Amino acid sequence: MSSNPVAETVASLMPRAKQELTELVAFRSVADFDQFPRSESEGAARWVADALAAEGFEDVALLDTPDGTQSVYGFLPGPEGAKTVLLYAHYDVQPPLDEAAWTTPPFELTERDGRWYGRGAADCKGGLVMHLLALRALKANGGVPVHVKVIAEGSEEMGTGGLERYAEEHPGLLEADTIVIGDAGNFRVGLPTVTSTLRGMTMVRLQVDTLAGNLHSGQFGGAAPDALAALIRVLDSLRAEDGSTTVDGLSADAGWEGLQYEQEQFRQDAKVLDGVELIGSGTVADRIWARPAVTVLGIDCPPVVGATPSVQAGARALISLRVPPGVDAGEATKLLQAHLEAHTPWGARVSTEQIGQGQPFRADTTSPAYQAMAAAMAVAYPGQEMQYAGQGGSIPLCNTLAALYPRAEILLIGLSEPEAQIHAVNESVSPEELERLSVAEALFLRNYAAS
Repeated sequence: MSSNPVAETVASLMPRAKQELTELVAFRSVADFDQFPRSESEGAARWVADALAAEGFEDVALLDTPDGTQSVYGFLPGPEGAKTVLLYAHYDVQPPLDEAAWTTPPFELTERDGRWYGRGAADCKGGLVMHLLALRALKANGGVPVHVKVIAEGSEEMGTGGLERYAEEHPGLLEADTIVIGDAGNFRVGLPTVTSTLRGMTMVRLQVDTLAGNLHSGQFGGAAPDALAALIRVLDSLRAEDGSTTVDGLSADAGWEGLQYEQEQFRQDAKVLDGVELIGSGTVADRIWARPAVTVLGIDCPPVVGATPSVQAGARALISLRVPPGVDAGEATKLLQAHLEAHTPWGARVSTEQIGQGQPFRADTTSPAYQAMAAAMAVAYPGQEMQYAGQGGSIPLCNTLAALYPRAEILLIGLSEPEAQIHAVNESVSPEELERLSVAEALFLRNYAAS
């Protein structure tokens, strides 16, 4: 890689990148203002805006989105008649969880064993630094050959949809020929990967009621219908014997064509306990990228400590359903709700309420942008070929952008490989990945301009 001037420039910029990521990680920019000060998110937004302005971006703006957070926008003009590329990342982060469980403080970027640790280092403050590195490398080697728009979201992790609604209200703002979402990741460190599909999701709250009030289990148990037992029955109906998701009417037999995920590697990545089986059928890639997956996120019922010998009058659960590409999330929600109602036993009263939803996404991998990225990644990762992976999670903005700009090509890359442990304690980023992906993005912009 070192014989490439773009790669040499990026390598020389890595100390500056580390300093900038240190500054960004220091902001406790969790977009939950009941727990974290709004000033921390606003400080991070200003940092991004100042960084864009320093790189010569025009129209730099802090956009007040409908969910009460700020997204940062900027436009860098390229040569006349050039294509426009939108670069996306988000500066908000997940809460640190148990700060005492971190080996080093979550909001202090710390180098250890060749990785940089800190909340947001990979997801997705590192993505912002990646975009800056790529643009700086091009500016130092003949200039940026496309018009560039940057959008940095302020509430992606909260799922409150502020930027999606803002984009729908200002449809020209983020319009581009190609969109690079810097919020995904390589399948493995050193294996260049684009994420070509995302599962969507829906969340449903289920309430089961059987009695006017709790009853003494000695006096009434055995004949009085127990709401908690009814709930357990319903939840169990969502899985086959092997653990596969079974929602009446929802297809669960699709296959995954791209990169495969070896079972032993998955067990290791997921930290599955010895002797415990994986659930579902088909390949691991089929199960996590191409098929629906139900998860019970929580159950309201009496805790074990302090429980009384009672038959429960009511119980409720929060259920998540990951929706594969090719399935409409709204339709999947209706099927899930109908299934829950049909499988509630003993005539128990049942009500369902949808809490949130995001559509799945599938990219067109035959497009010129994908060819340009494949060529760029082959240079940035010598000896490796670009792989196509799916992602079990959803990025709702992808669907908003795909709906607003149906002709735009959307690519998902990023720093969130398995070792990064995003959303967990001790999140980290590989500086080598940051360097190589910045080179890849710079070369992609050059290749795409010429395509």
